[in-house]
Amino acid sequence: MVRLRLDIGYDGSDFAGWARQPEQRTVQGVIEDALGRLLRLDPPPVLTVAGRTDAGVHARGQVAHVVVPMAAYTTVNDTMPRRLARLLPPDVRVRRVAVAPDGFDARFSALSRRYAYRVGDDPMGVDPLRRHDVLWHPRPLDLGRMNAAAARLVGEHDFAAFCRRREGATSIRRLLRFEWAREEPAAGADSRGRGIVTATVEADAFCHSMVRALVGALLVVGDGRRDIDWPAEVLSAQVRDSAVNVAPAHGLSLEEIRYPGDEDLARRAQETRRVRTLPVP
Repeated sequence: MVRLRLDIGYDGSDFAGWARQPEQRTVQGVIEDALGRLLRLDPPPVLTVAGRTDAGVHARGQVAHVVVPMAAYTTVNDTMPRRLARLLPPDVRVRRVAVAPDGFDARFSALSRRYAYRVGDDPMGVDPLRRHDVLWHPRPLDLGRMNAAAARLVGEHDFAAFCRRREGATSIRRLLRFEWAREEPAAGADSRGRGIVTATVEADAFCHSMVRALVGALLVVGDGRRDIDWPAEVLSAQVRDSAVNVAPAHGLSLEEIRYPGDEDLARRAQETRRVRTLPVP
């Protein structure tokens, strides 16, 4: 058997999320079925993914691993991405396939996940060609207020207030980066590039709906409906707040998964599997 690393991108608009579900079109299901056909494996191999994405969420930098018989892999190894492109629909691509280093686990070896959330605050709306990956927010956004509020959330905290509760799962996460920037239009472009702001959100891991809840909380700060301190106050309560609106899925894209050097992959996976707790003040 051999473990393979797959680097994946997809437009999540027409998928019911990453995870395979009965009678649903999912990214995992589509790729696994294509792998089964290419490698002549029945049942098809099962993917382990770095970060499960919800319905409608996109990815440019998704990573997964899969374990397959060496004999099946050696028949297609150098041509695997190109041959998968012929089997996969146009809204998903496996950009790279390689034998994974010893100790590599797509999920547990990861150091961090980086997401981008794109919002258009142009009063005329979003460019129709960007409607599948940019959320229209009809009120103008003040990035100074948003970045001030976001900075108060960076660090290791219990993000229960911004996560959907899962029995037995911890909501302690280390938020490494949370900042907002406005896109600059290309030289000579019309207003299509204006009015788009992007949140960059990076953490060692995320709990369910965390990024979209953080974005939803910051949007009402940016348009002046909430004070700059409000998201930090919600965070400190450690209870899911109904006042936090989870931003729609289509503005979110998984951009990058970072991993340590090959020599530290197994150690990182072991560390990640531990249940985290916060120090008692």
